[in-house]
Formats: sequence, C-alpha cells, structure tokens
Amino acid sequence: MQAIRNFFRAAWSSDEKLDGKTVVITGANTGIGKETAIDLAKRGAKVIIACRDMEKAGAAVKEIIESSGNENVLCMKLDLADSKSIREFAEAINNGEPKLNILINNAGVMVCPYGKTADGFEMQIGVNHMGHFLLTYLLLDLIKKSAPARIVNVSSMAHNWSSINLEDINSEKSYDKNKAYSQSKLANVLFTRSLAKRLEGTGVTTYSLHPGVVQTELWRHLNGPQQILWKMATPFTKNSSQGAQTTIYCAVEPSLEKESGGYYSDCAPANCSADGKNDELAQKLWELSCRLLSVTWE
Repeated sequence: MQAIRNFFRAAWSSDEKLDGKTVVITGANTGIGKETAIDLAKRGAKVIIACRDMEKAGAAVKEIIESSGNENVLCMKLDLADSKSIREFAEAINNGEPKLNILINNAGVMVCPYGKTADGFEMQIGVNHMGHFLLTYLLLDLIKKSAPARIVNVSSMAHNWSSINLEDINSEKSYDKNKAYSQSKLANVLFTRSLAKRLEGTGVTTYSLHPGVVQTELWRHLNGPQQILWKMATPFTKNSSQGAQTTIYCAVEPSLEKESGGYYSDCAPANCSADGKNDELAQKLWELSCRLLSVTWE
C-alpha cells in the first residue's frame, strides 16, 4: 500500500541550497550517482565524486560541470574493493578538506559472478557493505566536525529478499548471486540503523533508501531470461534522474534534520523488512564487520 500511496504523491522538489557545503559521492561517474552529483552541484555544493575508473570519472566531472554550471566539482580515485585504496582516499579527504557535510555511499555491484575483493570478501558484500562501512568509519571524525551533516546509504528493495548469513558472510559454502546482492543491501539498512544509534547527539544523521527500479548499468550481469523480463519491465522503471530523487531528498530535505536511521523510497518514509528492523542482527553484523575489517568503532 505504501508504494501505491507514494506513486500518487506529487513529485518531491526543493530549492534548498548547499552553498559552502562539501559532498562526497561514491560511484558517481554514471547512473543515479551522476544525476545526484549534478543536482547537488546545482545547489552550490562542492562535489567530490569518488570512482575506480578515473577516465570515466574525468568525463563525468566535465558533464556535471556543464550541466550544473558549478566549476567546484572534482574526481578522486577510490576502489571500494580494496581497503588500501579506501584508506588512501580517506586520508586525502581528511588532509585536504576542512569539512564534509554530506557523504553519499552510492556505488555498488549487482548480481555479479562470484569474485573476491583484494581483502578476500565476496565482491557484493565487500563493495556494497564492507567498503562503505570502512570508508564511513575513516571519514567520521571530519563528518562530525562538519555537523550538521548527513550520511546517505543507497540500499534497495532487494534487501527484503534475503537475510544475512553471519556464519558465511562471504558465500564460500554456496553462492547465489541474487541472495548475495540482497544480503549486501540488507547490510546497508542495518548499518544505517546501527550508525544512527551511535551518532545520537552528534548532529550527524543517517538514512538508507530504495532508489526505485532504475535503468542503470547495474543490470549488465542478468542472464538471458532475466534480460528479457527486464526489457518487458522497462516502461515501468525510472530513468537515472528519477532514480536519484530519493537520494537527493535524504541529502537535503530540511524536515529530515531530526530523523535518523530510517529507510526511504519515493521521497518518503517506507517500510523495510523485519530483518531490516532487527537490532540484534544489526549489532551482530556491526561486530562482525569491525572484526573482519580490523577496526575498533566505539
């Protein structure tokens, strides 16, 4: 019912300005990340897009500057599948930027063949959850110093379709690419929930969201029958600009200032799965993530 109500709600828009604010968006050289970057640049923010492929990122920066009229856009190298790259990126931000007002953990991989990150994580949990968990941890002092600030985690309705296998988080015993993707997106929701508790009273708020079923490059790993179904469904999907709206909403909407830890879809609060509200599961995932990444997050 929530989805039907949201469908008939007037499109969200806001003239909120971000002059003097700094934004980092991961994976913003394409799709909804790039559309988010264009929108936030139009609002006057300094936008840093964090990407693995610097050639594509450079082309995206030009496009973002042209579309927004804001010259204050740059790209920096970040490979979320490698903790060394994440640490180097975070160090560069911490040393080079006096503030970070909005962190958007947008990058992701989806239903890909089995592979591992440089640190031995299954690729989807590694990039979509572990990489962003570590990045957020390393940037958090700067984000707190910049409060009021926001952390936005792009999840998916796919978080409903699987739980988290804490005993085999890297799918080494058996691999189902769809379940591994769902698990990583549920991890985004749980991470947001846990983070909100730990950030109470700091002026930093956090949100997770479903962008909608969006026409992006993420679908390239679908098999033949899935590709056919996807083509049939395409008229009912969102383009990248429409898909970016809930991310932008979570990043700038003034009424969310006092909200934290929630899940959003179609620029409105939405229901997440029972597992997504499970604080015990959230805590276990938090502890496991800290242990596997060798970080102590008080």
